[in-house]
Amino acid sequence: MIPTREEAELELQLANELNPGPWINHSKNVARAAETIARYCKLDEDKAYILGLLHDIGRRNGPSAVKHTIDGYRYMSAKEWDEVAYICLTHSYPTKNIYQDIGKMDISPDDQNEMEQFISNRNYDDYDKLIILCDSLALPDRLCVLEQRFVDTTMRYGVFPFTVLRWTATYELKKYFELKMNCSLYEILPEIKETIK
Repeated sequence: MIPTREEAELELQLANELNPGPWINHSKNVARAAETIARYCKLDEDKAYILGLLHDIGRRNGPSAVKHTIDGYRYMSAKEWDEVAYICLTHSYPTKNIYQDIGKMDISPDDQNEMEQFISNRNYDDYDKLIILCDSLALPDRLCVLEQRFVDTTMRYGVFPFTVLRWTATYELKKYFELKMNCSLYEILPEIKETIK
């Protein structure tokens, strides 16, 4: 259902050759954060790392917005790495609504319908939640507090009527994992801890 770490790293390396960009280092940072949080929550660290590393793999096809989610889903499904495929779709939707995405809707109505059905029927597990959260903790050059990532994406994409809904849903995920760990998320990610002293 998922590749090995080595296979996942090779996939990202190949994707970098097809479409190099900041998304590669962002993906590596998501993977590092996911692995660390998984350790503290007694989740599978390797699985968390792999899912984080490949969550944006649809970007291998070139620049895109919403399209990268369904491209990743189809690419991973074709390899029968279904758990990664699911994460490719869910990682952009903390509110479980594909029309509350900050990216341009650059997919066909049929694709929109397929994604809408999948997201609305998906019961997010801890790995879906973890990668959504870690996606909001990772810039290309470092891990960061949620507010830094929110400002980063808002400056690039603008403000939408659902912006606060997305932020609120992401804060709820932070609380969810902090309850599981019985400590602050930022305490276990030293890179972030150093920036908020």
